[in-house]
Amino acid sequence: MSDFLRDLWAFMRVRKKLWLLPLVVVLVLLGALVVASQQSALVSMIYTLF
Repeated sequence: MSDFLRDLWAFMRVRKKLWLLPLVVVLVLLGALVVASQQSALVSMIYTLF
């Protein structure tokens, strides 16, 4: 996993694609939200947020 992150960072830095970083961060956060919503204890908290 760390190799993938290093390669991704090198790609974005060399090719001047740093605008992709916020997109990647948002996608990771949305994925974490989906995983967290699968747990019953967090469902009620997420439900009240939206």
